[in-house]
Amino acid sequence: MGILDLFKKNAPKDEFGQKIASDAKICVRDFGLRFAGLDYSVDSLAVVDKMLDDLSDFYPEFEEPRQQYLVSIIGAYIFEVTRRQYGGKYYWYEQGKQPVLVMGEPDFAISILAFDKVRGRIKNGKEDNIPYYFAGVVEKMKEAKAGDRITIV
Repeated sequence: MGILDLFKKNAPKDEFGQKIASDAKICVRDFGLRFAGLDYSVDSLAVVDKMLDDLSDFYPEFEEPRQQYLVSIIGAYIFEVTRRQYGGKYYWYEQGKQPVLVMGEPDFAISILAFDKVRGRIKNGKEDNIPYYFAGVVEKMKEAKAGDRITIV
């Protein structure tokens, strides 16, 4: 059983995609005044990177529910920027306890785990920057061939 088989155990539901879209809107609402440019464009991912850089100073002081909230809304925003560029479906990845966006089906499947990327950016700093991550997604989407199954973490 491959990693994508685990994602598909829980088929996508419209409500799930709506929840991610709603969380992305919450991100824009919560951060839009302080961080201009959250317009779902690829360029806005540089704004997200700046947000995460600023948050990294305070994140360890937050209680776990607040940390999870921030990861969820910022991750949802990254998902929505990516989905608007490449389409795809959301699935629940039970082992990772987070959503996954799978693009390119049925020909191939490129998957991203945005929540892990948000946590990594907060923990590891600029070496895990979000625009670079997205550039990797773009590269994999351009190079994808029939039958490819790739998860970008």
